[in-house]
Amino acid sequence: MIDTQDYKQVLGAFPTGVTVVTALDEEGCLVGFTASAFSAVSMDPPLVLICPSLNSDSYPVIKRNGRFAIHILGHDQQAIAYRFAGKGKNKGEGIDWRCSELQNALICGAAAYLECRVWEDYPGGDHAILVGEVEKLWCGGDQVDPLLYCRGKMDQLPENLRALARAS
Repeated sequence: MIDTQDYKQVLGAFPTGVTVVTALDEEGCLVGFTASAFSAVSMDPPLVLICPSLNSDSYPVIKRNGRFAIHILGHDQQAIAYRFAGKGKNKGEGIDWRCSELQNALICGAAAYLECRVWEDYPGGDHAILVGEVEKLWCGGDQVDPLLYCRGKMDQLPENLRALARAS
């Protein structure tokens, strides 16, 4: 049997970017969750995956709408990451966002985003494995550094990596 705390500690040792997945509910309100489980799946067609908790308020909305947006958060968006990591409704209250042409909720200030439609939905224990087909994307280039997560802490890219990224 794997201890839950040990499992979280081991997974937390893997540095990642921080993403927030959003969708619009039936009333046009922003719903979403912070996702560490995000990955590219395929180049052709362009597919990505996210893994929402089966208990999240957002997962049923995404299933019904068949649409979602993934935001790679900017280094100054820690408060947004923590807000969407929590439970409950009204996570979007006070968040600067807009509705896209594809009817996705887009959080302003993100380093990048991908607008997706649900391509497939697989079972994954206490989470779903949602594969999304990317329909539209945007990247701020080196304008906004991404927010990073490792061992329970969030921060921006170290200066040496920022300099290397800008030089390329």
